Amino acid sequence: MEFGFDLLLMLFAVAALAGFVDSIAGGGGLITIPALLWAGIPPAQALATNKLQGSFGSFSASLSFIRKGHVDPRNMILAIVLTFAGSAVGTILVQMLDPSILMTVLPGLLILIALYFLFSPRVGDLDAHQLISTSAFAFTAGFGIGFYDGFFGPGTGSFFSIAFVALLGFNMTKATAHTKVLNFTSNFASLVMFIAGGEVVWVVGLVMAVGALIGAQIGSHMVMKVGARLVRPLLVITSIAISIKLIMDQYGPVLSQTWDTVRHWVG
Repeated sequence: MEFGFDLLLMLFAVAALAGFVDSIAGGGGLITIPALLWAGIPPAQALATNKLQGSFGSFSASLSFIRKGHVDPRNMILAIVLTFAGSAVGTILVQMLDPSILMTVLPGLLILIALYFLFSPRVGDLDAHQLISTSAFAFTAGFGIGFYDGFFGPGTGSFFSIAFVALLGFNMTKATAHTKVLNFTSNFASLVMFIAGGEVVWVVGLVMAVGALIGAQIGSHMVMKVGARLVRPLLVITSIAISIKLIMDQYGPVLSQTWDTVRHWVG
């Protein structure tokens, strides 16, 4: 496939915006995947290429948080290993199974996440009570959300964030920092599986990776500076936006047909 300079520049800008949003609240794929499909890249290759640029963005954000002392990956080894394993298994299975069943339940789950972050008094700049051990977290949230990211993907950052807040009692900045580490892990594991299948469009992916790096650096620094005042509303907005897009993708034609029928009756 051939890509002109203007198209690559546009995809670079899209990736920078997505990297910024993703480093704060997750959901960057909601921006990049439609852009990749619009550029004429087939769905499987679009997903694979998105994992490439997303890996660079999440790695960049993770590195910023690690350098500033908000997360120590040595304390996350078990969670990293199990997240990697879950994502690899999910990516393998998605090539054999139909993930469409997730479309029916995912919008509702994301809306519940948005409501949790909107109304929960626990979500702020201070740590709260821890409900489970870090080992239990690794085996449940780490493996489970990693599997989900490899199998399907949208909303992974939101799921990790709510798990860190609700299960380990992390404050928003700390939860976002740890989320980026596990998000990079699941992205990288999925990317490895896609590379093995020869699905990555390297020219596009690498150009977008540079944009994602820049956007993620800006976003992660804003999180460390502003904290919950920035992360909380963006998580709510991102979760609702992903929910709306998934609902429209699944039920758009039905809703459009219903609307046309109602207009016909009224008119």
